Amino acid sequence: MEPDWSALETAARAALPRAYAPYSRFPVASAILFADGTVLASVNVENASYPLSLCAERGAVSAGIAGGHGPVRAVLVLSDAAEPATPCGGCRQVLAEHGAADVPVRSLTLQGRTAEHRLGALLPDAFRSQSLERRNPPPPRDVW
Repeated sequence: MEPDWSALETAARAALPRAYAPYSRFPVASAILFADGTVLASVNVENASYPLSLCAERGAVSAGIAGGHGPVRAVLVLSDAAEPATPCGGCRQVLAEHGAADVPVRSLTLQGRTAEHRLGALLPDAFRSQSLERRNPPPPRDVW
């Protein structure tokens, strides 16, 4: 079933003015559709200690998981960039943990330019829980 992109865009546009981006001056909003039909929007929240900043996509995923809304079904990213901005590498990894490779990701500018991808195309061969499986398990604890 095709996501209601209009509802996702409306949620992202309503959230975008609340982005806190005093350092990059690059406000971003994201709206995510979850398995239960819930749409949650979030914005980037920067911090003077740059690594502590939070991207819009990760904020929305966190709220959706905390709310029990299930896996990610669609992602919209909205920015005022000249070209549509796709999720950063860290957000791609988080989205891959909570959504399937065929999840549609639409990037949109305020001027109406769009780009569409599938999550698996944005992060092929994503690191997943199966990646943690060991070929040689560690020795039993009492041997250490």
